[in-house]
Amino acid sequence: MPLSFVFRTIDLDGQTLRTAVRPGTSALPPLLIFNGIGANLELVVPFVKELDPDLEIIAFDVPGVGGSSTPSKPYRFPGLAKLAARMLDYLDYGQVNVIGVSWGGALAQQFAYDYPERCKKLILAATAAGAVMVPGKPKVLLRMASPRRYIQPSYGVQIAADIYGGAFRRDATLATRHASKVRSGSKLGYYWQLFAGLGWTSIHWLHKIKQPTLVLAGDDDPIIPLVNMRLLAWRIPNSQLHVIDDGHLFLVTRAALVAPLVMEFLDEERKRAVIHPIPTHLVAPADESDESDDDLAEEQSHENT
Repeated sequence: MPLSFVFRTIDLDGQTLRTAVRPGTSALPPLLIFNGIGANLELVVPFVKELDPDLEIIAFDVPGVGGSSTPSKPYRFPGLAKLAARMLDYLDYGQVNVIGVSWGGALAQQFAYDYPERCKKLILAATAAGAVMVPGKPKVLLRMASPRRYIQPSYGVQIAADIYGGAFRRDATLATRHASKVRSGSKLGYYWQLFAGLGWTSIHWLHKIKQPTLVLAGDDDPIIPLVNMRLLAWRIPNSQLHVIDDGHLFLVTRAALVAPLVMEFLDEERKRAVIHPIPTHLVAPADESDESDDDLAEEQSHENT
């Protein structure tokens, strides 16, 4: 039977982090989840429930979100990647697989680049290369720039279809269920997350990400248009792209479809090159080879005389 999440609040240099671990017995490395902007760890539970119950899961609230404290100074993605590595040290984890969603996808890219020995495989969902991207519609981005949808759930329900697209356009109850899981952080914490990505881009070092990478994209994503995931898959050498028939939050709304894709990817091992023997019909028999050599020698003898 799978175990429930074990919640812990840890202190790293004065920064309080709320963490959650679902213990597992799988031989695969644990899966570390980097969530989207303003999103507390409970919002990914529907996805986690669809994964192999034996897979160990690590999730946490980034500074200023959910149950984690808000830092007094802003931070950038390299600093957050370092904090995540220190969190893994504190929790006694070595190598992990990593999945990053939306804003968390940028952090996942940074972590994979800065700590390649800690990240075995990388999964990027509904994300982009940062400042070098094709943006969504201005109206959508303007709404994303405010933490209001997390602080005022009724507002989040009202705008969900426009900003998330996909299933949220077809099922009005999804927005209410999603809002019920929100644990609001501070306004300042949200703005610090925005600042972390201000001017940041991975475009100039994406080709240096060597981990096997699965890129997941929604075909109706108002926040991160599909072309951005195509760019990631093009720039990352060892990557593959899967397009999901849904919007920005397909990891949750299509969890039953996406989780098996993720598990299949995590279970894969790199295919080793196989050296096949040369087909026998292409190899000349030894006696024929000898005859050819003799004929050549005889021809050369005649030429010399």
